[in-house]
Amino acid sequence: MNKNNKKFLSGDEAVAQGAWEAGCHVAAAYPGTPSTEILEAVVTYPDIYCEWSTNEKVAYEVALGASMGGARALYASKHVGLNVAADPFFSSAYIGSRGGLVIVTADDPSMHSSQNEQDNRYYGIAAKVPVLSPSDSQECKDFTKLAFEISEKFNVPVIVRLTTRTSHANGVVVCEDRKPVPVKGYEKNIQKNLILPMFARKLHASLEERMLALKDYSDSAEINRIEKGTESTGIIADGVAYTYAKDAYPDAWFLKLGMMHPLPEKKVRELASKVKKIFIVEENDPVIETAVKALGISCIGKERVPRVLELNPDRLRAAFFDEEPEALDLGDMPGRPPALCPGCSHRPVFEILGRLRPIITGDIGCYTLGALPPFNAMDTCVDMGASITVAHGIRKALDQVKDENEKTKKIVAVIGDSTFYHSGMTGLANAVYNNAAITVVIMDNRITAMTGHQQHPGSGKTLMGKEAYEIDPQDVAKAFGVKHVWVVDPYDYAKTKEVLKQAIALEEPSVVITKRACPLYDRSIWKKPYWVNEDECIGCKTCIRLGCPAISFKAGEKKSYITPVLCTGCSVCAQVCPKGAIHAAEDKDN
Repeated sequence: MNKNNKKFLSGDEAVAQGAWEAGCHVAAAYPGTPSTEILEAVVTYPDIYCEWSTNEKVAYEVALGASMGGARALYASKHVGLNVAADPFFSSAYIGSRGGLVIVTADDPSMHSSQNEQDNRYYGIAAKVPVLSPSDSQECKDFTKLAFEISEKFNVPVIVRLTTRTSHANGVVVCEDRKPVPVKGYEKNIQKNLILPMFARKLHASLEERMLALKDYSDSAEINRIEKGTESTGIIADGVAYTYAKDAYPDAWFLKLGMMHPLPEKKVRELASKVKKIFIVEENDPVIETAVKALGISCIGKERVPRVLELNPDRLRAAFFDEEPEALDLGDMPGRPPALCPGCSHRPVFEILGRLRPIITGDIGCYTLGALPPFNAMDTCVDMGASITVAHGIRKALDQVKDENEKTKKIVAVIGDSTFYHSGMTGLANAVYNNAAITVVIMDNRITAMTGHQQHPGSGKTLMGKEAYEIDPQDVAKAFGVKHVWVVDPYDYAKTKEVLKQAIALEEPSVVITKRACPLYDRSIWKKPYWVNEDECIGCKTCIRLGCPAISFKAGEKKSYITPVLCTGCSVCAQVCPKGAIHAAEDKDN
């Protein structure tokens, strides 16, 4: 065993290393920041079958099935992904694990790329499964390995809870060889694997017994440790919050929680006996604080430590010592709001919808940026797949209003290709079944773009690089009974506009598929940059309305300008220019 093999890994990459070292056989996930890189790292290791599943529920059930088959299995998702997988997750706590079953959930405090700041430690408490909280990359690797061991020892799934900083921060990790673990194979046992009420009642009682054993384990586990300080203040912290607290208050006593659930009650009481005051430092919700107070131990928590956004040493110094952090001087740096990339195929679609002005229900993906100026072409965004079902609900509400202006409003749902396979298909089936007069625009850029170009059921390849059947959303829509289905190239502005107007005018379900590869994924579609003939430009800013980062406006000269290095040659700006002032590169050459 080579214990001196060191690598510089992110937390996500360290989880993959830990899974490989632990003898993991199967890993499944759906991409979502900050967890995406886990499976992208797993696929680089031999011996592990891994896949991008169609959604998180599917991924969890694949991992659970692998565990039932006696394999060590890993499921990974961002925090909201576990919401999608919650149904099988809760049942799996009763069922337990034949092969080790590890759930990696990556929470996103500060919502860098998420719609909420939910704290997934609650899932461990609610489902009655242990929760491990690594604080750096080394612990991400070590705790993943430990989670497999705990899972098999106690016959229970185990959560490894990361946050954005532990997922994405890099650190030195001491790596080891893979532990060969044979797949046990499937063993028929309906009283364990078949959740009927008569079996589930016994399984619940068994789970409670397992949790009692896990409480004893938590109190003796080395990953829960008391660190002696020189002052009379004690701090209880888990995960990355521990590293922040250690930086902000190095002289305090610490109870570092590597396993925060079940809580090591004996160690909490031991710390309380040694200090006069206890701070609870944790990101987001007062999960540990509530448990400590339930023991009758006085502590200071969320009345001082912020419960919103990420923590950092400066925020904690303000909480501990009322020290105000120095403001960051950005000088005259202009604000840079997020924008669709140059050449993005979603841009012309939103420009057209912004002009047509229907009610536009949105979804999770790059295209959520269609809500922002200059498009202002999205009215709602809830969760994956909700664009279609929310559109359906609005339609059924407006069908009953007395105001004719409200009743006749048109509704368009926009959804990406990967999101359509994730959770849009059931919504479309429901809209057809219940005859909702809505238009669904499937914005097919041939890949899961927002999280960094991961494959999906419509891309023709698997995570492991193997050729796969390419499911066509047009075939799916027609199979569901949609009578009016169009496929258009969004770079053809006039045709796209014509088709969208036709579809929106219908009084029955319709689907428009805008198909064009993401230009950052398929650079073969790039052409030479376009340019503006200033003698022909009238400064109307029609091209500016496309919101393309390659197009700017010279305020003094009142002329548009295209930055050549940013232009992908998509030609949409040339198509919308009312004066034909934007030209292809060959026109300039001639």
